[in-house]
Amino acid sequence: MDLKLTPVSMPTAIRPGQGARATTSAGAEGVGGGFSSAFKSALESVSASQNEATRLQQEVQMENPKVSLEETMVAIQKAQIGFQATLHVRNRMVQAYTDIMNMQV
Repeated sequence: MDLKLTPVSMPTAIRPGQGARATTSAGAEGVGGGFSSAFKSALESVSASQNEATRLQQEVQMENPKVSLEETMVAIQKAQIGFQATLHVRNRMVQAYTDIMNMQV
């Protein structure tokens, strides 16, 4: 699993401390996709990692001499770590949503 998030530079109109704020979602999407596209690509990466680990596991079970047990175990561990990280992000997002919804206006 290769979970790399590339840094996104903010335009000067959106930088904190400048006083200007983005008023439309199009401004956030134009920056580089924003959080939603980064999260989507991370989910796709985790899914691909899990699929690869499953494929390697099946190859080992079919006694394919080209696939080593060590390689398979490393792929399974990478998929598990990626899934746990994704689960933590999801839990944080749900908690943030709950906190916002419980705020008094």
